[in-house]
Amino acid sequence: MKPQDFRFSHRLRVRWSEVDMQKIVFNAHYLAYFDLGVSEYWRTLGLPYEDAMAQLGGELYLKKTTLEFNASARMDDQLDVALACQRLGNSSMTLRAAVLRAEQPLAVGELVYVFADPATQRPRPLPQALRALIEGFEAGQPVLELRTGGWAELGPDAQRVRTAVFVEEQGIAREDEWDAADADCLHVVAYNRLGQPVATARLLPAQAGVAKLGRMAVHRVLRGTGVGRNLVSALTQAAQARGDHCLRLSAQRSAQGFYRRLGFETVGQPYDEVGIAHIEMQRRL
Repeated sequence: MKPQDFRFSHRLRVRWSEVDMQKIVFNAHYLAYFDLGVSEYWRTLGLPYEDAMAQLGGELYLKKTTLEFNASARMDDQLDVALACQRLGNSSMTLRAAVLRAEQPLAVGELVYVFADPATQRPRPLPQALRALIEGFEAGQPVLELRTGGWAELGPDAQRVRTAVFVEEQGIAREDEWDAADADCLHVVAYNRLGQPVATARLLPAQAGVAKLGRMAVHRVLRGTGVGRNLVSALTQAAQARGDHCLRLSAQRSAQGFYRRLGFETVGQPYDEVGIAHIEMQRRL
């Protein structure tokens, strides 16, 4: 097995607590590595796991696992946990898994999950939507779809994401989150393959060629997966297409590094807005 044999892999570094008296990774930790990989696999598929399973009406339970050791990992090794769906049955799915150091497979295994009723734990057929998502991902298809449009079209889904992020997670008052500008903005919403809205942002009308990007919200489970970058890219292209020459935004200080990596520069001094530290940033188009 080699990393290129898998579309999905997740990198980790061996920690002190995972090494035993033989100065190698204790064998039980490889199962924990596989479990971590499975969590990241769902994230890569664009699925907030709890929300997705609630919509699908079931849960995935581990039925069987096998593990074969080839070599040992040591303290501070960088490892790749790679997973691929090997088989989709009527109610089960089989993942082949590997823990690799560079191109050396240290441990390989198989994980068999069964989709079941969470109340009775009795098997249920794998939902077609989940089956299609997994098959599509393994075939190289995108897992998210970006839609742009007005508030009348995308407002309910954008509102759902913004409420979860800004109101429920960050504690911003509902009356501070909503304004009349939504009606005049171009909105973008990212949807996963189950049709769930997972991220959104808006582009305000330009003034003297200067556009403003705002209300950027990403489901907390999918942060760090690239969906936020895709939202900014979509609205940047829209601003360029209408002839804007500068894109500005009011960034939360915790997201300043994210926007800097996308080419935005700091403008002015930090300030407080709705109890959260912000900074103005801009990017020439």
